[in-house]
Amino acid sequence: MSRLRLRTRFLLSMLLISAGLTTTSLLVVQRSVRANVREDILGDLHNSVTTFENFEREREVMLGQSAALLADLPDVRSVMTTHDQPTIQDMSSEVWQVAPSDLLALADRKGTVVALHTKTPGFTREVAEQHFRKALEVEDSSATHWWFGAHHLYQIAIRPIYFGSESEGQLLGFVIVGDEIDERLALQVSKIAASQVSFSYGSEVVATTLMPSQAGAANWPELLNGQWSGEPRDIRVGDEHFLATSLALSGTEQPAVRLNVLKSYDQATKFLDHLNRLLLLLGFTAVLGGSALVYLISHTFTRPLANLVAGVRALGRGDFSHPLDSRGGDEVAEVTRAFDRMRDNILKTQRALLESEQQATIGRMASSISHDLRHALAAIVANAEFLCDSHLTPAQREDLYQEVRLGVNRMTDLIDSLLEFARTREALHPVYGSLCEIAERAAQAMRSDPRHHGIFIPVHCLGACAGWFDPKKLERALYNLLLNACDAAPAGSGTVEVMVRESGDTAVIEVCDNGPGIPEPIRDKLFQPFVSYGKENGTGLGLAVVQRIVQDHGGEVSVERSPDQKTVFRVLLPLRADSTAKSAEEPAGGPSLVPAKREGEGDSSIARSAS
Repeated sequence: MSRLRLRTRFLLSMLLISAGLTTTSLLVVQRSVRANVREDILGDLHNSVTTFENFEREREVMLGQSAALLADLPDVRSVMTTHDQPTIQDMSSEVWQVAPSDLLALADRKGTVVALHTKTPGFTREVAEQHFRKALEVEDSSATHWWFGAHHLYQIAIRPIYFGSESEGQLLGFVIVGDEIDERLALQVSKIAASQVSFSYGSEVVATTLMPSQAGAANWPELLNGQWSGEPRDIRVGDEHFLATSLALSGTEQPAVRLNVLKSYDQATKFLDHLNRLLLLLGFTAVLGGSALVYLISHTFTRPLANLVAGVRALGRGDFSHPLDSRGGDEVAEVTRAFDRMRDNILKTQRALLESEQQATIGRMASSISHDLRHALAAIVANAEFLCDSHLTPAQREDLYQEVRLGVNRMTDLIDSLLEFARTREALHPVYGSLCEIAERAAQAMRSDPRHHGIFIPVHCLGACAGWFDPKKLERALYNLLLNACDAAPAGSGTVEVMVRESGDTAVIEVCDNGPGIPEPIRDKLFQPFVSYGKENGTGLGLAVVQRIVQDHGGEVSVERSPDQKTVFRVLLPLRADSTAKSAEEPAGGPSLVPAKREGEGDSSIARSAS
């Protein structure tokens, strides 16, 4: 598992690094390429506008020269002297057929258009005359003008017609020559600019190379309204992203005539899709190749680590002989050898500590037992010597006999406690019975002890609390807890309460006293054997025996201080029906194994005075 986890970490690290590098590369490349593409498009737009400006100047010159040539034709001058409109209209048709223009008009010196020839039927003489009169208001009449009518836009050049020389001759009228701004011209300009173009008059598109669906897009007027400078800007026409710039052709004349040049940003960056796929493929290949390489390389590192982890787990289970592979000179082999040395040192130290603890335990036990036995034997010997006196009365002999009997009982109880502490769980003899009855018998035995006649010992039972228990051993354990509590309770006002209740599948027994609490010196080793504090006849085995009996029943015992400053010993015992036990018997009863008067037994590991 450790090897798999390490390999997984290596693989995840490789995946994260490869994915991060691939993503970063994609972002950097895309950002760099898009910035370069944008700069190229902006440069192309600038070049396109510059090229068209040169082209437009050439068109203006050619258009002006054409108008000047027509104004100098003798036929044009002669027909203008007639001042007859039908004659001028008929005669000018022959001139228009040889003139390289889309519009030809003649006007008299009063500003009336007397002849008009155009390829657009809807462009009337009235429209032409309106535009002509407006053009006469311009100071430089030789400038290029823009006439619009019937959805057609013309670039116009106007030249005067004189009878004689221009300086001395008589003004006969004007010749008007115009080239239409149509799809043909837009296509020609689009090829020159290598971009999409459109010509607009005000907010109306008169010629464009865009698709009809794009030219009719809702956001198209944003480019046509002319409310922005000639700096390129981003614009979306339909579903396509363009960089666009606009060139005003009519100067300050309104409505404005504009050339709009659009360079497709989507088309220019179309190769990025292929580049992205290529980078993703390279990244995926790098991830697979790197993962395979990491998997193979990781075996070199994870195999000795797995062996070391197995040794650590074996040590945790107490196996000090698990084989370790410490071959090699790398760091892992060095750690393995250090771990092996540490394991040997731990084993030696553990054995030394175990021997020391065993010797210390034997010493404490021997000291405690010898002290208690000497004390009891001394009382027995002294009272036996007094019994030899022939002058004693029967009452005196009875008292001495009772003292001898008490000494023998103390020695017997000490031996019983040692045997109880040494017995294993197999020594249990469970029968089906009620914990309430066991607690009541233990409490009754304690009430009958003359030393504790002034202590109130109530027993509260909630529920039957029935199960399979060894009643004699549990009664002994409860008696030890009660004795411990009665020794701690204050004389004359002491109270020791016993509560027996069910909590799910568990029986809870609580022994609560109003004594001063557990002394600090023994608080952390309360249930250890041969621990005694302040009690003259204590053996230090009372609570150790309680813990052993409770644990033999599969339960646990603990102690705590309640909010009302009472000491509570809590015993938890499982309530289960043991189908492997003998046939169900009557609830445990019979005489108590604990005598009515027992001195020196109980929790001699803790003696708490009332002070």
